[in-house]
Order: sequence, then C-alpha cells, then structure tokens
Amino acid sequence: MATFTSFLDILPSPDKPIGIAGQSLSTGSGGTEGPGYASVTFSSEAPIQTSRTNSGRVITRSIAGHKWNISIKYNPMTRDQFEPVYSFLLEKNGRLNPFYIQLPQHMLSRNTAFATANPTITTATTGSKGAGYILTAGHNTTETTQPQPGDMFTISDTNDSLHTKAYRVTRVMGNGTYNSAIHSQPTTAQRIVYFTPHLQRDVSSGATCDFSGPTLRVLLKNDVQSYNLGTNNLYEFSLNLEEAQA
Repeated sequence: MATFTSFLDILPSPDKPIGIAGQSLSTGSGGTEGPGYASVTFSSEAPIQTSRTNSGRVITRSIAGHKWNISIKYNPMTRDQFEPVYSFLLEKNGRLNPFYIQLPQHMLSRNTAFATANPTITTATTGSKGAGYILTAGHNTTETTQPQPGDMFTISDTNDSLHTKAYRVTRVMGNGTYNSAIHSQPTTAQRIVYFTPHLQRDVSSGATCDFSGPTLRVLLKNDVQSYNLGTNNLYEFSLNLEEAQA
C-alpha cells in the first residue's frame, strides 16, 4: 500500500482517476477513472451596464468581475462510474469548497506543433491588473509554433498563489507579425499574447503560463445535487458550475 499527502482536488475524469481513499492516481495505476462528458456548455459572463444620452451617445462600464460558467452533462452511468464522481462532489459540501476541473476541448492547444512541443512559457515582463495582453517567452523560434486564438491558459506566479483566473487567447503576435503602432518587435522566442478577460491581478516577470491541461477553479451553482436512477439501473446526472477565483 502507498501513502499519499493530498486528496484529488480535480473532478474525476478519464485523465484523472481517483482512488478509494480519495487520492489522485495516474491512468492505469488503479482507482476509478471518472466518466467522460456527454456535452459541455461553456459561457463567458462579464456584466456590463449601458446607458444612452438624449443625443444617442452610448456609455458603458463594467459593474462586476468576469467569470466562466460551465454546464456538464454525463451519459447514463453505471453505479461504479457514478459513485466516485458523486462522492467527490459531496465532500465539497455543496458550494462551500471550490475544486478544479479540466475541460476536454481545452486540454491541448489548437496548434498541434505547439501542443506536441509543450514548451515552458513564461511572462517576459511584469503585467499590470487590467492589461489585455502580455509579452511571453520560451516559445519555439518557428513563428507558426505558437498558441492559437481559443486556447486557454492559467498563470502560476510564485509571488501570488491566489492568481487562479483562467484566460482565453484572442490574438497572438510574433517576431514577424505584430502591430508596430502599439508594440516593439518581440524576439523570435517571444510572443505577444492577447486574452480575455484582462488580467485580474498583477503578474510577476517569469510567471509560468500553463497552456497544457489548464485547470479552472470552480464552485457548484447549487447546494442541492440530485440524480435520477432509471429503470435500466443507470444514473443520470449533470453539473452546473461557475468559476471561483481564490
């Protein structure tokens, strides 16, 4: 028997098996692999207040922080498939304790070459809260080997352990293709990455940007988690989640 020092804090999935003691296990090493998702509904929520003057001028302002909303629906499950997931969620005591999830559509970059290389990408400069882009380093010198719009990433900053926000890439500029009216030319190993939402916290130079299997910190939207057991003895279950920054 092997001891462990922490419980699995990521929703069990095919890539994240869970042991009977609640520990994280690698695929093929025992435990129960969580079931895959039948469907995922993913939305961006950024509350904006708008007003219009008598002359028709529109004034807008942000009135609350951004968050991602995720709805997950499972295929009908056997009890052996269902119980590890449901038990994991019950341990979170409803909306009391956040946990993490990985979304299958964002496990890897759209760019196969970038995903295969899986380089360690870091921030090449500091980033200020509210900035919509940041200069990153550690890229392949081949400009086409880079993140793509639609990729997601999180930031691991040794100077700020509370920076858990997930970001979605909207633009990527390199040494040969960049907006010279705004930016200085990046080196061949740098990329200027635009993303949404804008930075929620200040970022240190040298922080790691994780594009490979980024995790979203989430909470259940409801205190009550129910399931249906059909006459075929299969469990029907779904989840409504919202991003929860630390």
